[in-house]
Amino acid sequence: MRELQKTRELGYHQRGSVEHEGYDGAHSNFRGEISHQNGVHLFEKILSRNNLNQAFLQVVRNKGAAGVDGMTYDQLLPYLKERKEELLNSLRNGTFRPKPVLRVEIPKSNGGVRKLGIPTVIDRMIQQAINQVLQPIFDPTFSENSFGFRPKRSAHQAIMRAKSYYEQGYKYVVDIDMKAYFDTVNHDKLMYFVEQKIQDKRVLKLIRMYLTSGIMVNGLFENSEEGTPQGGNLSPLLSNIYLNEFDKLLTKRGHKFVRYADDCNIYVKSKRAGYRVMSSSIKFLEKELKLTVNREKSAVGSSLKRKFLGFCIMPMKHGVKIRPHQQAKLSVKQKLRKLTKRNRGRSIELVLKQIKQLMTGWISYYGISVMKSFMKELNGWLKRRLRQYIWKQWKKPKTRYKNLIRLGTDESKAYEWSNTRKGYWRISASYILHRSLTDEKLAQLGYMDISEKYQFVHSNY
Repeated sequence: MRELQKTRELGYHQRGSVEHEGYDGAHSNFRGEISHQNGVHLFEKILSRNNLNQAFLQVVRNKGAAGVDGMTYDQLLPYLKERKEELLNSLRNGTFRPKPVLRVEIPKSNGGVRKLGIPTVIDRMIQQAINQVLQPIFDPTFSENSFGFRPKRSAHQAIMRAKSYYEQGYKYVVDIDMKAYFDTVNHDKLMYFVEQKIQDKRVLKLIRMYLTSGIMVNGLFENSEEGTPQGGNLSPLLSNIYLNEFDKLLTKRGHKFVRYADDCNIYVKSKRAGYRVMSSSIKFLEKELKLTVNREKSAVGSSLKRKFLGFCIMPMKHGVKIRPHQQAKLSVKQKLRKLTKRNRGRSIELVLKQIKQLMTGWISYYGISVMKSFMKELNGWLKRRLRQYIWKQWKKPKTRYKNLIRLGTDESKAYEWSNTRKGYWRISASYILHRSLTDEKLAQLGYMDISEKYQFVHSNY
């Protein structure tokens, strides 16, 4: 009881003066609170030269848009050269105040929007500096079944863990969807969880200020009384600290589960068990963590049909494999359709560059899946779309005739096809375009064969 009283006495929520740098703290280590590492206070470690330099480099590597102050990532270095000491002094004497995050909305494939917050580059650097110091403290306490936003962990590892549960006989999944999770995290509960490991009041105060810095929406300021806006460098760690309490509960009850950020799947052997687990999980999330579960999207179902991180499980003759969910296939095809829309008015070289950028990332992520036939089909469809695009760009019969001749078509055939009235899509499948705009020619223009790319990436898994 005495230790609890001490915690409250020195807690971050007391908004009095900040302790001096030499403040030694008086907490018991009974609950594992940390005020310093290697003899250095956490706050000073956050502001150390090496840590700030590392944070600066990370922000520059990430690039990203400007925040409410309009400062871009390439303007950060000149600013720091001129005002570094002023910034450090404001942090040390407690006068520093984070700026509101800029709210932007990113369209989702299902028609909704994802709300992101863009902090200023200065705030991104400071958040990153905090993250670099706190991550090694908290990460060892996280569950082995948590994979999101953690060092040396990935979505691929998460889906492989899910696959292993299916192979063990856990063929039903409790898919829990949290409604606007990042926007509904309770600040007081979050700070209580952070305080279990961190006792340096200055660090706690700085984190609290970032949580309550506010949001700028269409030029209007809004208070941020709850939530950790997606987009901040510190938000992923804070979200894991918060949901680690749910992980502890699932682990204590012996459940098989995989969590990636706010996407959590619990694996059971029967539907009946699934409904029981879902009921108790929703009760904990809503009552204890003050979150809202989207009951319309949450469900108990087969791992073969429920989407997890864009993937599904697929039993085959020689074992269990992973496949991309149908929605992921439809989404990428729709994006390719937009890029190759024949009236875009962009050069074919630019279109091919954009396709390469899109598909390199998509294949790197989904390359773990078994989808050889899909990629072969998509590759053929895409090359036909490109031939249609080029044919449309040639426009006039005179231009078509000249280009067909240049590509090796004899004059009579070039004249015949350059004056045809057949539609663009029909022409794109004709032998005349396949013989002139060959696969080799498309490759010379910059086309990356996505079927070959997939097979290369998949072979390395």
